[in-house]
Amino acid sequence: MKNRKWLSLLLGTGLVLAATACGSSGNNSAGENNANGGAATKAPAKTEAPATDKPESDTKPELRVLNLWSKDDYNTHPLAKVIEERTGYKVKYEMLPADKAMDKLNLLISSAEPYDVISIAGDKAIYTDYAKMGALVDLGPLIEKYGDNIKASISEASFEAMKVDGKIYSIPNRSSEFAGYNLMIRTDWLDKLGLEMPTTLDDFTAVLKAFQEKDPGGAGGKGAPMSIDGALATVANITGAFGIATGWTEQDGKLVSTAQNPGFKEYLTYMADLYKQGLIDKEFAVNKDATLKEKFTSGQIGVIQLPWYDIPTVADALNKNFPDAKFAYLPPLKGKDGQMGIGMSGGYDRITFIPKSAKHPEDAIKWINAKLEPETFKLISLGEEGKHYTFSDGVYSPILPIFTDERGLASSYLTGIDEVNYPIYWQARVKKDERLFEGFAYLNREIPAEGRVADPLAFAPSLPEYAKNNASLNQMINDFAVKVIVGEESPEAVTDFAAKYDAAGGSASAEEVNVWYATTK
Repeated sequence: MKNRKWLSLLLGTGLVLAATACGSSGNNSAGENNANGGAATKAPAKTEAPATDKPESDTKPELRVLNLWSKDDYNTHPLAKVIEERTGYKVKYEMLPADKAMDKLNLLISSAEPYDVISIAGDKAIYTDYAKMGALVDLGPLIEKYGDNIKASISEASFEAMKVDGKIYSIPNRSSEFAGYNLMIRTDWLDKLGLEMPTTLDDFTAVLKAFQEKDPGGAGGKGAPMSIDGALATVANITGAFGIATGWTEQDGKLVSTAQNPGFKEYLTYMADLYKQGLIDKEFAVNKDATLKEKFTSGQIGVIQLPWYDIPTVADALNKNFPDAKFAYLPPLKGKDGQMGIGMSGGYDRITFIPKSAKHPEDAIKWINAKLEPETFKLISLGEEGKHYTFSDGVYSPILPIFTDERGLASSYLTGIDEVNYPIYWQARVKKDERLFEGFAYLNREIPAEGRVADPLAFAPSLPEYAKNNASLNQMINDFAVKVIVGEESPEAVTDFAAKYDAAGGSASAEEVNVWYATTK
């Protein structure tokens, strides 16, 4: 993790401050009461009520919560009031900056800033470091005593993935597994040339050649049949035809990275051949995301890789230029031996923890638990039926614009989710635009299960070597792929590249990954 050495030194000082600030704040008592697990049924001690007849909710402390950056003010958003009314807790929300958020968080943790709850993006590496350095409260005893809704909502598997040295230090928000990217093709071009939607890699190559030779878009040689983003040179769907739909795949009972996958060389050979024939945009290596979309919507390109959540924006721009234009996702393309697959994402998109410097750790857990009461969680996620959403045939549909106005920020208020129901509730957000929903539904409902490939590491626990090396190793793979595709390197260089990859941390990552993977068998 970035700046680990200085963070360690700062935390050494900060935790002394935290211990002084916290005193006997309740962390130790919670641990002692639950040492043998028997305190789960014991009534929690109550704060002595004041002489007045105020209800118990009035005695609850105001909680201080640190959240991710948002353009909206968490304190004035309608959900803040809803959560206060349902839980009985007043909350002062603060947020991390948009830029260098983790640098700021490191400083706050090291200085023992007394937040009661902190939520960050799903960076298990930084969370694990905080836990190992003693900066976080062990939540196990608190959840056992006050967290019935937490235990009912979050799976044991999710808690296992979050454990550090056998203890639970966080509440994870498990994200749904879904396919996000695929190749989008101009179907009006197919219709114009009398071509069927390709279903195999050979069919796809033939379609690209037809686009090149017959120019159905009338680009006059200014474009190319297909283009890709230079930062995403391992292209969704095509990689699946070579057995590498995800970054790590199983080979002979072990997980291997793309660099070590036998299909990587074949993939690069195929893509380099397309480039050599002029079937891939010659400028792809310098294409940015916006450039790629502009080329597609201006009619220069017939096939691009596109995530479902960008469909409305691209559709609007394309139809402004070409009112009769149509496009659709390709099915999973079959390669030799019928290999195919579109990779699916997954993991934990948010992690919530309580720092040792928290003034009210027990109340923080009670607050999180109250938000996960089933009806309260549904109210936070979806709103009120008939006002914010409708429900028909098993599908939740948003009522606009009030759903966006009053529930558009809901995911940012969630500190743990109902893992059974939230993937269903969440789809209301996709229904905000029918084109969005159609793209999502095609990838995740219409494509058969065998065409969608789950990431085997999506829900893995924190793996320090993997976390430390993953970003740089992925960059190595992308840079090498670009060089091979444009002809600067030969596909035959894969063996030498794999050796460099292993030396740069790939071997250590693979060893750690497979030690864990063996435990899942």
